[in-house]
Amino acid sequence: MELFYFVVFGALGAVVAALELSKNSKDRINISSAFNSFKNNYLVVYSLMMAGDWLQGPYVYYLYSTYGFGKGEIGQLFIAGFGSSMLFGTIVGSLADKQGRRRACVTYCITYILSCITKHSPQYKILMVGRVLGGIATSLLFSAFESWLVAEHNKRGFEQQWLSLTFSKAIFLGNGLVAILAGLFGNVLVDSLSLGPVAPFDAAAIFLAIGMAIILSSWTENFGDPSENKDLLTQFRGAAVAIASDEKIALLGAIQSLFEGSMYTFVFLWTPALSPNDEEIPHGFIFATFMLASMLGSSLASRLMARSSPRVESYMQIVFVISSASLTLPIITNFLVAPSKVKGESISFAGCLQLLGFCTFEACVGIFWPSIMKMRSQYIPEEARSTIMNFFRIPLNIFVCIVLYNVDAFPITVMFGMCSIFLLVASILQRRLMAISDKPKMENWTAMKERDPEAEALND
Repeated sequence: MELFYFVVFGALGAVVAALELSKNSKDRINISSAFNSFKNNYLVVYSLMMAGDWLQGPYVYYLYSTYGFGKGEIGQLFIAGFGSSMLFGTIVGSLADKQGRRRACVTYCITYILSCITKHSPQYKILMVGRVLGGIATSLLFSAFESWLVAEHNKRGFEQQWLSLTFSKAIFLGNGLVAILAGLFGNVLVDSLSLGPVAPFDAAAIFLAIGMAIILSSWTENFGDPSENKDLLTQFRGAAVAIASDEKIALLGAIQSLFEGSMYTFVFLWTPALSPNDEEIPHGFIFATFMLASMLGSSLASRLMARSSPRVESYMQIVFVISSASLTLPIITNFLVAPSKVKGESISFAGCLQLLGFCTFEACVGIFWPSIMKMRSQYIPEEARSTIMNFFRIPLNIFVCIVLYNVDAFPITVMFGMCSIFLLVASILQRRLMAISDKPKMENWTAMKERDPEAEALND
């Protein structure tokens, strides 16, 4: 493997270690022992849930190809997963507010375990069922756990600022360290131990079962709005009204869909971008490097959120602009660097530049997750949290399905350009969100000046 990959990985690792070790009192939040125990319990469960997810990701396409399915059939299976997440996942995820978030988290474990079991069959119909179950599980993963955490955090009377600590640690561990370890563990199972491409799915099922046991033994139930016996249609209508009547919620949903849509598109595009002429690139090692960059981002986010300034709404505007710029590198290098026409060589100079840009984008992803979680905890009403969060995923899943269906219809530079534009729009919407979130403060200050003229003099 080329020295370049090790240099990038080592540099990122050194920066992450330096950030974590150099934290001072301003970068840390003073917490109680009760909260620390609660936080650690959630982090263990979340890490197990993410381990079950990350173990599967690198081997889904590979497993289908070993069963003899072509690119078109595999594409249909992937579309079924995202479509299921949009249709059935939205309904099942919304039931969490009505039937209980803890129950929804257990349902995630059971559903994903069943999805893993289907991978043992080479039959297309059974694999399709598995993709549908996986789509439902994905919706629960990205709504039920966060909804349970926020409700339980508030129910136990912990300080609101402490929530950001749990968010940043969850992303640092679950979307960073666990992802790296899961990739390495999966590689050992498939390549070193020669257990076959289905082995990571069996390992994922075991981790999910362990996590489910911890949930059942240590988590309490919480609901969205148990005082009202609402049917599902009424619940959907209430969530839609909340989004339509509150511009902050609508903006947050649009920002999330734009960023995540670009992120999932990037997942499909980074491999052909780095190896346009079938260059030999270490996919597993590059994936681990991306996850290390994401850890760097979450470490930065924990520092930013530990302080009162800058606010999340402020620094996320910059993050979106940087992420947009990083995804323009494939377009820039395509014009400025002459492409190699030799097949099967090592990564090109343009590929090296793009890899650095992609690591920057992944660092922005690491900042995005805990930051969007914090904003959701501030703006989304508790009684319909899971329902609204799954509403946000509807346009996201539609977009990803369209991209998957037309992935060969447009040049890769056009796809990256589209993602870059989406991220710029997200930055503009983020600026609007900050402006309207500041309005109540300005109105309160104006009212105070009217009541007390001396306040204006003090401000001057």
